[in-house]
Amino acid sequence: MTLPKPALQKLLAASLLPAILPLFASTAAHAQSAPLFGYADSAPESRLDTQFLAVPDAKLAGEHLKILTAQPHLASTPEDLKTAQYVAAKFRAAGLVTEIVPYRVLMNQPRKVSFEARSDDGKLLSTGPTPEHVTGDPYQSNPNVVMPFNGSSGSGDVTGEVVYANYGTLADFDQLAAQHVDLHGKIVLVRYGGNFRGVKVYIAEKRGAAGVLIYSDPRDDGYYQGDIYPNGPWRPETGVQRGSVQYLFQYPGDPQTPGVASTVNLPDSARLDPLKTGNQPAIPSIPISYHDAEPILRALTGAPVHTDWQGALPFHYHVGGSGVRVHLISDQDYNVRTIWDVIGKIPGSEQPDAWVVLGNHRDAWVYGAVDPNSGTAAMLEAVHGIGQLLQTGWRPRRTILFGSWDAEEEGLIGSTEWAEEHAAELQHAVAYFNVDVAVAGPTFTADAVPSLKLFLRELTREVPSPLGGTVYSQWKLRSSHELAAPGDGSEAPVGDLGSGSDFTPFLQHLGVPSTDIGSQGPYGVYHSVFDNFAWYTMNADPHFVYLQEMARVFGLEALHMADADVLPYDYATYGEELTGYLKSASAKPSAHALDFAPALAAAARFTQAATAIRSRQFHPPANPAALNQALRSVEAAFLSDSGLPNRPWYKHTVYAPGVYTGYAAVDIPGVNEALDAKDSATAAQQLTILTKSINQAAADLESASNTQ
Repeated sequence: MTLPKPALQKLLAASLLPAILPLFASTAAHAQSAPLFGYADSAPESRLDTQFLAVPDAKLAGEHLKILTAQPHLASTPEDLKTAQYVAAKFRAAGLVTEIVPYRVLMNQPRKVSFEARSDDGKLLSTGPTPEHVTGDPYQSNPNVVMPFNGSSGSGDVTGEVVYANYGTLADFDQLAAQHVDLHGKIVLVRYGGNFRGVKVYIAEKRGAAGVLIYSDPRDDGYYQGDIYPNGPWRPETGVQRGSVQYLFQYPGDPQTPGVASTVNLPDSARLDPLKTGNQPAIPSIPISYHDAEPILRALTGAPVHTDWQGALPFHYHVGGSGVRVHLISDQDYNVRTIWDVIGKIPGSEQPDAWVVLGNHRDAWVYGAVDPNSGTAAMLEAVHGIGQLLQTGWRPRRTILFGSWDAEEEGLIGSTEWAEEHAAELQHAVAYFNVDVAVAGPTFTADAVPSLKLFLRELTREVPSPLGGTVYSQWKLRSSHELAAPGDGSEAPVGDLGSGSDFTPFLQHLGVPSTDIGSQGPYGVYHSVFDNFAWYTMNADPHFVYLQEMARVFGLEALHMADADVLPYDYATYGEELTGYLKSASAKPSAHALDFAPALAAAARFTQAATAIRSRQFHPPANPAALNQALRSVEAAFLSDSGLPNRPWYKHTVYAPGVYTGYAAVDIPGVNEALDAKDSATAAQQLTILTKSINQAAADLESASNTQ
């Protein structure tokens, strides 16, 4: 579900691959000479890493991917169950204690989705959605391909004049309001990009729209970017981005059970009306292609748009409000359906209650070669490598759990329900590691809580890159080029966690330190029928070496976190970033009446305590149990029992998806969103809560310094 990052040009010509593949496939990276953070003696771990790195196999990863993408497998379908059974079989073969865990959750599937656009004089302009098709794709005609639709769309039969709202951001809608464009009863046409699709629908609904059409403009992921599929990686004319429009910025998961696991035994009386809890749109929305959007946009009248609203179709765009009327039908079959998570467990030999959880979702809108099954294939090869270690007699110090989540695409449902069911046990979990869009191309990227950014940089120095050197060296080199600052000595960049993938319930609801990794590239077929094995082998990873790379990185995350003497959290970086967030917020014009001094003092206290604890992490005590317990409590200290204003499911005071972004992270969200809304009373209240959280986290670090 994760929104693709900006397109990146390919770094490696296909002609170079045969020369480097034998070297990459046959050797693991040399163990790094520097000591590993959190280990008294890192030599044994380095030897274990070398054993592990030799196992994940590119060819086997490709075989997993081909099998998993043989059929469309929308969540809750029989084909989806078959993928669960396949993953479970591979977990068991590797020696994991494995179960398939069902949940009963509310989801929609389409009965009928259609629109008809006519000009003001009644001329038929466009009908659809047009079936996705190109010349020669071997997968597009499968009868199990679901028609383009939006998860969580409202049902309705509505007609209205069309208004074009650019990307459908809050600023875009405010610009329409400033132009006195009334959206009541209108059909809003927006293009993908700028924010989460559910936010587009949310604002349109709040502004009185009757329905929403969401299209993919060729400027953003079509011919404007490069050659379109099947001649290149970008979205063809009929390609449609399906997706959920659930208001996941309110809460993710089963819309009827916020905060409660939708187990198979949950009584119907425990289910709530999602239209009353704020998680679901009431209005209908339909995703369409630029093939279907072009006649509508061409016929719109009204004011011409500014340059930043102009897409790549070959005419000037207009705001509309006249010129075109659309009749839109969205008939959705809402039912409580069964989904299936797959859980594989390796019990810890010393600290079985300290869980290291790794996850990737398995369901897809259609075939899902990149999203998500590149992640599933990489995870299965990571499990393969760890399974080989189990055969040597090795056991992890802490328990390792692999989760293959279902129904992520509909709203992070499988991971959220499992996390809610196991909330008590997850209080002791030491990390959650996510992979979703594992491989769309060659460029490694990562997001994490600040305490795990050093951890990611360290372990990627051990993994060989298909481009030569290590994953880290290529990551840093690419980012230096992107930032036009080569050789400046800075570290490879690790982003912050927003939402849009399965780390959300672990971090932002339960306070489990989390990461999310991927390998990006030109990827124009997101959530379409063309995200299939043919596109993948043509454009993303023909020899599956990046699946192998990602399996190695993912597996090392598990090994290092499971076996470190002292939990490898870098809280000094956390303190520095907290200070930066507070200074940025205090500089906003709406913050002039707030006193940030106590919060900045708390952040300074936190940073000082974090710096003091680092020497103990590099030189662990003989019995680090008390130290680890204190270190783990720090992330949980950032949780607020009351949650964020008007969305109590989100409890993390430092990171949350933005109400008006949906995917992108908003730092210190309670404070910043109140400041942006010019709500000084709420901002002051949230600043007090945040300051208390930071002081509690600092106190936990200070207590860690005092442990024996």
